[in-house]
Amino acid sequence: MTGRIPPAEQVELEAYRRFFAAAPGAHTAEVAGAALLALPGIASTMLNRVSGLGLQEPATDAQLDEIAAFFEPFGVEYAIAIAPQAQPAELTGLLAERGFASGYAWTKFTRAADEASASITDLRVELVGPERGDDFALVLLEAYDLPSSGTELLAVAPELEGYSCFVAYADDEPAAAGALLVIGETAWLGFGSTRPAFRRRGGQRALFSARARRAVELGATTLFTETGELLPGRPGNSYRNILRAGFRPAYVRPNFLSPA
Repeated sequence: MTGRIPPAEQVELEAYRRFFAAAPGAHTAEVAGAALLALPGIASTMLNRVSGLGLQEPATDAQLDEIAAFFEPFGVEYAIAIAPQAQPAELTGLLAERGFASGYAWTKFTRAADEASASITDLRVELVGPERGDDFALVLLEAYDLPSSGTELLAVAPELEGYSCFVAYADDEPAAAGALLVIGETAWLGFGSTRPAFRRRGGQRALFSARARRAVELGATTLFTETGELLPGRPGNSYRNILRAGFRPAYVRPNFLSPA
């Protein structure tokens, strides 16, 4: 069986492909429509991952062998995201047999692009170009507690084809950031983040509003985004910000972590 990758997954997959194709130190490959993304310089399964497995065609043991061979030289832990539409139905069992462990799942959200999303903030939101890529990178580094060596990597985002990157400023200080990619009538909103010192000032809601307006300008009718699943004992600020911006949960997508 072969099929079309669902729009919610396709637009996110394309966003990651474009980012990794341009990011210094990144490595990419494709297996049966799935994107293999490795960034060995940063030990994070958010940046070392497989997206889209089993969506274009059913995953096989041979494909899992190819994935393992791709990541082996890098020596990093990686995650394989399994969307609800992935085939075969026993794919999670195949991963368990290979020693993969269930990790922190992500929730996928959606909303119409033209729905109102009012926001109140004292921050100033701007669409930024490559000349302010370091501002965009600074926010993500602090928000996700990534090493400063990732500055060059993350700063490429405003240069990418089709990307619209926004930064919210407190006076002249970068406070929050987010990116947008529109493919046809679907839009992906990602990299949403706020530096710890500037949280609870409405930055993320303002960024959702700015990106939604931009998405409409570019012809999108449906928005998609994602964040970690809401679980007891885990921070849920990002999840709640997404709900406040008018999104509704679509499904939970498990992440399976590679064996040590």
